[in-house]
Amino acid sequence: MERSEALFRTVLRLGDNSLVLGHRLSEWCGHGPQLEEDIAQANIALDLLGQARNYLTYAGEIEGKGRTEDDLAYLRTERQFLNVKLAELPKGDYAHTIARSFLFDAFHLPLQQALTKSPDERLAGIAGKAVKEATYHLRHSSEWLVRFGDGTEESHRRAQAAIDGLWMYTGELFAPDEAERTLIEAGILPDLASIKAEWDATVARVLAEATLVRPADGWMARGGKDGQHTEHLGFLLAELQYLPRAFPGAQW
Repeated sequence: MERSEALFRTVLRLGDNSLVLGHRLSEWCGHGPQLEEDIAQANIALDLLGQARNYLTYAGEIEGKGRTEDDLAYLRTERQFLNVKLAELPKGDYAHTIARSFLFDAFHLPLQQALTKSPDERLAGIAGKAVKEATYHLRHSSEWLVRFGDGTEESHRRAQAAIDGLWMYTGELFAPDEAERTLIEAGILPDLASIKAEWDATVARVLAEATLVRPADGWMARGGKDGQHTEHLGFLLAELQYLPRAFPGAQW
């Protein structure tokens, strides 16, 4: 694969991950279990949206076809999105949301930290801003997972069930596709094996503090990086893309 195509697909994926997960977290706006968490999830969703804008803008420039961040967010079909499946799953109960955020955040922070050292100055610059946000995101999801896991019998049960149900979607985070392998070989993207080692250490530490059991590794759901998604992404995009598709070219 040509390096320019590999860079486009990888940057697009980084943007898609943040956009799709940010939309999922925004679904808690007005529905949070308490006011502080309602605001916290909305703010985290906005952080992810900002990251998505930066990545999608850069992806459009790499592609060179004149597509803007809005074109890439609102005018692509389900099969053209390259996000991991973990990001698109329904929000579930609050334990499910926190567990999914934790599993993603524990991956996202070391990835952004490594990208700050990328020879691609644009990627390094975007990651430099994202690191500050990702640090808070991981602290927030970790503290809540511990609160649930080491809380009441019911909160512990729900947290464990969430971790168990989400585990099969974590393998895709660390399984490089052709585009990622091309950039890893070129030194533009960090080796995902090194990110996995940091993720494993964070997961082990937080699950132990939360008195939760790490599920056994087994079959892992993949395909999102190739545009093969769960049925949930189509419904998410129908909501996310409604306005610009219903009113093409609409301006505020």
